Amino acid sequence: MATIRVPDEVPSPAQDSETLNKAFRGWGTDEKAIIRVLGKRNESQRKRIRESYKEIYGKDLIDDLSSELSGDFKKAVILWTKDPAERDARLANKVLNDKKKTIEKLKILVEISCTSSPNHLIAVRKAYCSLYDSSLEQDIASSVPFPLAKLLVTLATSFRYDKEKVDKEVATIEAGMLHEAISKKQLDHDHVLYIIGTRSIYQLRETFVAYKQSYGNTLDKDVDGCPGDADLRSLLQKVILCIEFPEKHFAKVVRDSIEGFGTDEDSLTRAIVMRAEIDLMKVRGEYFNMYNASMDNAIIGDVSGDYKDFLMTLLGSKI
Repeated sequence: MATIRVPDEVPSPAQDSETLNKAFRGWGTDEKAIIRVLGKRNESQRKRIRESYKEIYGKDLIDDLSSELSGDFKKAVILWTKDPAERDARLANKVLNDKKKTIEKLKILVEISCTSSPNHLIAVRKAYCSLYDSSLEQDIASSVPFPLAKLLVTLATSFRYDKEKVDKEVATIEAGMLHEAISKKQLDHDHVLYIIGTRSIYQLRETFVAYKQSYGNTLDKDVDGCPGDADLRSLLQKVILCIEFPEKHFAKVVRDSIEGFGTDEDSLTRAIVMRAEIDLMKVRGEYFNMYNASMDNAIIGDVSGDYKDFLMTLLGSKI
């Protein structure tokens, strides 16, 4: 359930383009106008605005936003305005080009692979090839150590059935295969990768239920207790969470970004931007259930200025 509020009557792409261009002119930028337009337009509307802006002014809207805005507000607006597939391709490339590929950074690849629709993930891979003259799976394989790369490539190249049909008998059988792999301390076993990387989200959730019914513990708990590669264990647990409870995952991303000393604005922006048109309403609910606190109030108390106003607009607030 999305949180952005698109007005009942939306100006034409040409009118929105004119409003944005006017916001860039003069002695300073009209940030409120930018928020008012881009923060209240859905994906298809933003695409038409980008196209119209290019046609009318002969310039790229993203380039003008980049030159006129600054700081975390600029990053958030640009991430929101980009085509979603290009956005996620660039996020993945940034992770893979980071000299310090921490397990927390690699979890962004899990996030993209396991919380996207099958068609969106294909679009991300196509955008990646177009942008970087290389495939996402090739860059994962060449820059991430084994066995983490083995898992990440499997996830990035998956094309899952997206209907709710499940087979309970298969779920029970494959729960047994997962349990056997964990018992043998083989989290990167081909059976694990095959099940995690090919089954539909709904089938996997049924398998997770069957696992607990058969073996007493959740799959996540048994993976956590499995000796061996700690990074692989952590990555696989993130896969399970993103598949089983994507809303809880993003609620945790938001919480972790604003807890403690300082704010991780990049993570906060990513979570809000990625889910504002998908399930941010559910993320907000899970945040309250998990932390007994308002996600909106937590964000308001941690960030400020135009950046805060833009995030809150994506969350559906009236600014």
